[in-house]
Amino acid sequence: MRLLLQRVRGARVVVDQAEVAAIGQGILLFVGIQPGDERLELDRVAKRVTCLRIFPDDRDRMNRSLEEVGGEILIVSQFTLCADTSKGRRPSFITAADPRIAGDLFVEFASAVERLGVPTKTGVFGAKMDVELTNDGPATFLLDVAPPDPVR
Repeated sequence: MRLLLQRVRGARVVVDQAEVAAIGQGILLFVGIQPGDERLELDRVAKRVTCLRIFPDDRDRMNRSLEEVGGEILIVSQFTLCADTSKGRRPSFITAADPRIAGDLFVEFASAVERLGVPTKTGVFGAKMDVELTNDGPATFLLDVAPPDPVR
């Protein structure tokens, strides 16, 4: 999985001129699902995202997690995060998972985050979405999440 986290003061998703999801303070999370991503990893990745200490403490240091600040999360599917731009001028998307598989994993990932007690909203998988946000910081983080080493 490739994840792009943005710490936000607020964010919303609009599809066909209708708001489908909105949050206040929290994380706007773009999720790119790749071949080989597995259901077994979703809980681990959800915990990593919600426990990442990217929110300021009382000394203005990034030392608090989404859980600690009582924030919300808006999860948006974004297959373009998986683009291979190493050759030519047109991105290749062969490193993105098949949409039928990715759609199921996206829903299951959002459920894994929600099970952690974090207020969770989502965009619409596969839809053309307008995403609006007020980036807080700005603070933006890219996470490439590799499956754990099977030897461990």
